Amino acid sequence: MTNVLMQTSEGNVTLEVFTEKMPITAANFLKLIDDGYYNGLHFHRVIKGFMIQGGCSISKDPTSPRCGTGGPGYTIQDEHPSDAQFTNDVGTLSMANTGRPNSGGAQFFINTNHNSFLDWWDRSTPSAHPVFAKVTEGMDVIRKIEGSPTGMQDKPRTPIQIVSITRM
Repeated sequence: MTNVLMQTSEGNVTLEVFTEKMPITAANFLKLIDDGYYNGLHFHRVIKGFMIQGGCSISKDPTSPRCGTGGPGYTIQDEHPSDAQFTNDVGTLSMANTGRPNSGGAQFFINTNHNSFLDWWDRSTPSAHPVFAKVTEGMDVIRKIEGSPTGMQDKPRTPIQIVSITRM
């Protein structure tokens, strides 16, 4: 388990990353953090009662019409260990993907509702998103971001920046 601090333009959020139970996804997230990948990006998708999403490399320019389509230049293997069935509960972080197997890379979302239909073992939809971290402090900041007015493609009208994410 590793703790990280996500500083946003709306406040700070502390995350616990599940390094032991989700080693592939957690190691990828931590590598991107160590490389400074997330610093300066913006949340590009906010849906009240569902989730907030960030990690798109193109979102450094929050006005780009391509926000939500960028990644780190590679994808990682889907991680679905039977001994780590973390549900997509409120405050958990999941790896976003294109809907195809092994298509995640850097984009993540923070659940603001219990979205169990996104659990990899739930077969009610084809979506399968591995949970790899959770919010331990700052859920009020997440709720503030979730309540932001949005426009087309669920993009916040006022950009919300991930100033930095660093290990604690």
